[in-house]
Amino acid sequence: MGYRVVVAGATGNVGREMLNILAERAFPVDEIAALASRKSLGTEVSFGDKTLKTQDLDTFDFAGWDIALFAVGSDATKKYAPKAAASGCVVIDNSSLYRYDRDVPLVVPEVNADAVLGYQKKMIIANPNCSTAQMVVALKPLHDRARIKRVVVSTYQSVSGAGKEAIDELWDQTKGLYVPGQEVAPKKFTKQIAFNVIPHIDVFLDSGETKEEWKMVAETKKILDKAIKITATCVRVPVFVGHSEAINIEFEEHLDEEEARDILREAPGVMVVDKREAGGYITPVECVGEYATYVSRIRSDPTIDNGLNLWCVSDNLRKGAALNAVQIAETLGTRCLKKG
Repeated sequence: MGYRVVVAGATGNVGREMLNILAERAFPVDEIAALASRKSLGTEVSFGDKTLKTQDLDTFDFAGWDIALFAVGSDATKKYAPKAAASGCVVIDNSSLYRYDRDVPLVVPEVNADAVLGYQKKMIIANPNCSTAQMVVALKPLHDRARIKRVVVSTYQSVSGAGKEAIDELWDQTKGLYVPGQEVAPKKFTKQIAFNVIPHIDVFLDSGETKEEWKMVAETKKILDKAIKITATCVRVPVFVGHSEAINIEFEEHLDEEEARDILREAPGVMVVDKREAGGYITPVECVGEYATYVSRIRSDPTIDNGLNLWCVSDNLRKGAALNAVQIAETLGTRCLKKG
């Protein structure tokens, strides 16, 4: 016996990935509904070997449905998630709206699966920011062994994290630079993204950090350990899919690079590719379509006591969004909503 599942935002990049991953992982679905805004009403999307026609999110009745995966942005989530929750349907939300609500669990199943047990307070579970999700998967097993004091992370985030318009802008700008008179001015981004990097994701805060950087700090503390000190610099790069992170970690206890490598090799959700030779590491292109969070370049930091550096890469549309949401649904099903 399976579940009645809703995917809201089914025509977007993340929504389509949610449908793909539900099918790939053989999530026990008895019935599935693909929802979208009225402008996308009737659009066909794939679910395994089936084709679904999108239904209207605005008029959909969530009563009798078990789980709703939301990928519709904060504004629409604010309107429709409480409606679904009030109908008894558990919402797993990919937006930032509920991540910092103390009554809403923020979950990465490899890190804090037990947190799903708190879903009943609001019938909502939050999915973390894409850059946070992959980082905490890599940090968790190391934290369990040697207790992390401080993290300094620099991100190299693909344009897909900013949606389809951002992907189109990178593509069009790249083509336009080779054709005189067909240059494409920035619209989605503040500056040219083709052949460039932009140290600005989300809005600037009074502190001087961007909201994306603040998210990584706040979410890591909520998911992993509030005592960890974190500072982040988040950068948009001209890559279509796949986020990369250079992470510097300071531990309370000594942890040498060999033991860290062994720990990460055994960690759930992590794949270590770390050869000290040309090409002995993973890049964003190689992680596209994969479930794992890849870790490379594991090495000691001689400038601090108990320091390590590592390189972390993951498909942001998967582990950073759709895959993590489906894993939350799987955890919810096995621990809280058992059927059959």
